[in-house]
Parts: sequence; C-alpha cells; structure tokens
Amino acid sequence: MVKKKKQSRPKHIPERTCVACRARGAKRALVRVVRLPEGGVVVDETGKQKGRGAYLCCQRVCWNKALTRGTLERALRVTLSAEEATALQAYAATLPETLGLDDISSGDENMMEEN
Repeated sequence: MVKKKKQSRPKHIPERTCVACRARGAKRALVRVVRLPEGGVVVDETGKQKGRGAYLCCQRVCWNKALTRGTLERALRVTLSAEEATALQAYAATLPETLGLDDISSGDENMMEEN
C-alpha cells in the first residue's frame, strides 16, 4: 500500500484593518499604535507591546486622516495630549506620502501593451 503525501496548508497570515482608510492588510504591513496600560500613546514597531492597539497604513495620508478626523482617538478610546499628537505627527512625517499603488498598476498595463 502506498501512502499519500499530505498537502501542506498555506500559512495563516493575520490581517488587520487600517483605522483611517479601512483597507485590510497583513498585520506586519501595518503600523501599530498603542495606548499603554500605564498611560500614554506610542508607536509600536514590534507589534508586541501590551495595551490597546490600533493599526494604520505605512503612508502619511492615512496618519494625517486618522489624526485630524479623530479615528485614532476613537479606536484607542483616549484623548491624545498635545505631546502625543506631535510625536505621532513627527513619526508620520518620516513615512512616504502614498504607497505608490498607481505605479504598480501602470506597470501591469505596460506589460499588456508589450504582449
């Protein structure tokens, strides 16, 4: 009797939703912002700090939208202090304006034209 090889299942990739644009993406592709148990709001690069978290895309547009509309404050259930808001805006300034999805789609169109 010949044993059949079991097919391996695809690896589970956790998904999260950006609180600003509501786009779903892989957990590691988004940036986590945490309200710490002892107080304060910080950017969690590792994604492992304790506290209530909210996720944002890695683009400045989403960060600005979340800070101006208050969606980040609602998600974290906290009112941001001036220092925390300034620190988050400084972090957002280091991010690209957009992720450049338009460049990817235009590349696909060029491939179709060549064929």
